[in-house]
Amino acid sequence: MRRIVLMSSVSIDGYFEGPDHDISWHRVDDALHQHFNDIVRDLDGLIHGRVTYDLMAAYWPTADADPRASATEAEFAGIWRDIPKYVYSRTLERADWNTTIVREVVPEEVTALKNQPGTGDLVLGGADLAATFLRHDLVDEIRLYVHPVLLGHGKPLFPPTGTTIPLHLTESRTFPSGVTLLHYTVLR
Repeated sequence: MRRIVLMSSVSIDGYFEGPDHDISWHRVDDALHQHFNDIVRDLDGLIHGRVTYDLMAAYWPTADADPRASATEAEFAGIWRDIPKYVYSRTLERADWNTTIVREVVPEEVTALKNQPGTGDLVLGGADLAATFLRHDLVDEIRLYVHPVLLGHGKPLFPPTGTTIPLHLTESRTFPSGVTLLHYTVLR
């Protein structure tokens, strides 16, 4: 069975994004970007909320045509265009680049998606969608990329839920930019 992996950048104080969806504080150097390329290339799909999808779709479909794009960015553009994507949105009418629109999180449908044939995992992105998936116990792993910055305000990745989810640290790694990967398995 494929796993659903919540994969997200976060500030040290737990914010997913700053005000107005600001992610300019992300410290993505070439080593970290290559790591993302290597991870995403082997996935069977990306699962996004509407805001995360819009953010990605605004840049990645044509990023490799930008002469300022690094080789790793250009490589990621092709990976992103080709990989199957599922965007959860009640209002999005149309989506391109190998994207399926899904209206509601139905746990049985997500489990069926996990059970489809494939060798790669499904990566989940977006704070609101992640909260819904966590509430329904649909997340199998969490990959946090902790950026060395205190934002002080913004949108938290994990809003208060009153629920405890035990985790097991399976990997940690620090990149030259100072970003630290904390990779956890959800204990059931």
